[in-house]
Amino acid sequence: MRLGKRSGSVAALKVAAVGAASMVFALPLTGAGAVSVNHSSGPPVALTGAGSTFDQPFFTLGFYQYNKKINSNVTVTYASIGSGGGQQQIESNTVNFGATDVPMLTADLAKATAGTIVQVPVDLGGEAISYNVSSLPQGLHLTGTVLAEIYLGQITNWDDPALRALNPKVSFPNQAITVVHRADGSGTSYAFTNYLSDVNSTWSSKVGVGKTVAWPVGVGGQGNEGVAGLVADTPGAIGYVELDYALVNHFKYFAMQNLRGKWILPTLTSVADDAALHPHVSSTDFAIDDLGGPTKLAEAAYPIDTYSWLAIYEDQTNATTATAMVDLFEWMTHSGGQKYAKSLDYVPLPAAVQATAQKALQEILGPNGKPLLTKAAIAKYGK
Repeated sequence: MRLGKRSGSVAALKVAAVGAASMVFALPLTGAGAVSVNHSSGPPVALTGAGSTFDQPFFTLGFYQYNKKINSNVTVTYASIGSGGGQQQIESNTVNFGATDVPMLTADLAKATAGTIVQVPVDLGGEAISYNVSSLPQGLHLTGTVLAEIYLGQITNWDDPALRALNPKVSFPNQAITVVHRADGSGTSYAFTNYLSDVNSTWSSKVGVGKTVAWPVGVGGQGNEGVAGLVADTPGAIGYVELDYALVNHFKYFAMQNLRGKWILPTLTSVADDAALHPHVSSTDFAIDDLGGPTKLAEAAYPIDTYSWLAIYEDQTNATTATAMVDLFEWMTHSGGQKYAKSLDYVPLPAAVQATAQKALQEILGPNGKPLLTKAAIAKYGK
């Protein structure tokens, strides 16, 4: 796999996060090159999590910075195995938290073996529709309908009339399109297929929406990392990845047509504009893709975006571990952690969604039945 680079200390963490289909990152660093810190709070706590590859870059950097700058006694091991895997891990109560780009639905929640699950919004980002065709420029125009036709196998070549009609000044090569999709259960796929179902009735009736679907054509990659690797290594490929994976790898990606007919690239601003059209998300009302509307925000909104969610058991049996976890995620979902999300091209959580996250974290209870989120954490990070 060819991996792009960025300058600066953050780049190594970003590139590492794109380097394999399933990776485990344990923080802090130990042994040679270890980070020296002189701050700590409370007893040592080792947290475990699993799930979304969409979240991987943010988690890698955020957990590292929390350990380095906030509390050196808290370490996190996170397995980037996809949203479906994360849901399975939390359902079986083998990790402290799961992470998923689509909240656990009723059928998923019913499988939880240790009680009620609380779901917490943790980050927000756009999905870039990337392509690997050396002769084509960045920012080609694409509609949702044509994108669906490509993924349905109805459009198979880059010089198809539908693509040429959208980009009349571009010379397209006679080159086969290789469709790349996720092979694992994926919240990124859920958001992608939800968008295609909204804009293309054939997709809606024949394929539908899901973390896993019966893909009509294409090759599958494990995680955002696997899709990025296949796009990078396959001339003629098209694939959907979280925006930072596209930027790190220097991919070309489309300007998508939104419901107002505008051609929009995924950026911090265009994803934030889309999210602003639906400010009150919840674990049962979470889709924000291409909401349209009459406002100026709708004209500038990028149409394929998603929140990602933590899944944590409401009733915790270890107060020390759980208190450390909810304090960590209070920091991650507010100004402390969200500035690192922004540095990785995620959109900082809107204020209303930060409040939703804090309210959810306050629902997590200790063995005595009382909330575990400390007043000190709320005062320090929850603003």
